[in-house]
Amino acid sequence: MGKRALITGITGQDGSYLAELLLGEGYEVWGAVRRTSSGRLGRLEVFADRLHLVPADMSDQGSLIDAVEQSSPDEVYNLAAQSFVGDSWKEAVYTGDVDALGVTRLLEAVRRVKPDARFYQASSSEMFGKVHETPQSETTPFHPRSPYGVAKVYGYHVTVNYRESYGMHASNGILFNHESPRRGVEFVTRKISDGVARIKLGLAGELRLGNLDAKRDWGFAGDYVRAMWLMLQQDRPDDYVIGTGETHTVREFCELAFARAGLDYQEHVKVDERFIRPAEVDLLLADPSKAKRVLGWEPRVSFRELVEMMVDADVERMRAAAAARA
Repeated sequence: MGKRALITGITGQDGSYLAELLLGEGYEVWGAVRRTSSGRLGRLEVFADRLHLVPADMSDQGSLIDAVEQSSPDEVYNLAAQSFVGDSWKEAVYTGDVDALGVTRLLEAVRRVKPDARFYQASSSEMFGKVHETPQSETTPFHPRSPYGVAKVYGYHVTVNYRESYGMHASNGILFNHESPRRGVEFVTRKISDGVARIKLGLAGELRLGNLDAKRDWGFAGDYVRAMWLMLQQDRPDDYVIGTGETHTVREFCELAFARAGLDYQEHVKVDERFIRPAEVDLLLADPSKAKRVLGWEPRVSFRELVEMMVDADVERMRAAAAARA
């Protein structure tokens, strides 16, 4: 009999890659889906008939208890969040409710209904914010620079608290930026690849972005969900930084993305003050040595391969859409 897993946030980028991985490992996969998200299953459509979806909301304790009761999971992956950093200033209270208190609600549901289930919390490199050291490891102090980062710090600590207080197998994955063709277009990497495709096909002439000098440690989402799974296969729960150990600027991402389409980014990219954050995170760089040592995890997709994969997918998607309209 295969294991059962419950994934919150299954309709998102990470949820879809994780569901795909777990199905390949022989799991029975359950997904907790908000009623307002039930129509947005595009990332799951290839294997949706193999999933079990249950309604639940991170703001509603009762629905989370119901979801855990129905799925009776061996493993729970909490990927649900208001995950766009930029919007967290506009939706600060909502972000805190879902990304902070929502973690407590889900942990409490698991504790009450299925306390032996293993729990994964999607923590974030945004917790480091105004970094105190470079690179950032599991012992680096947190100094979040957005309501999103603040909420994620709470989620991290409450996961550790439930582990220590109740003996739960609860682990945090402190994931640095991870992207893919399934990334939402509100995120800068996908905004760039989507913009390149539009310019390449003559649908746009320019791309407006914020801080081109912000540095990030970018990896491929498909690699990172494998790290999530590996954490819950360990005998002991723990917290792990997941990243590539390389840093690149938004400008570098633009340069590679436009070059992939035979274009010069300097001719098309315009800096727009509207996209500058109130408090910028200038440099994030992971030290993933613990994950490599304990989990045996390493990224498989390089930065260049990631950028080119995203551009190719968006160009192909837009070409197919144009052909369908013709």
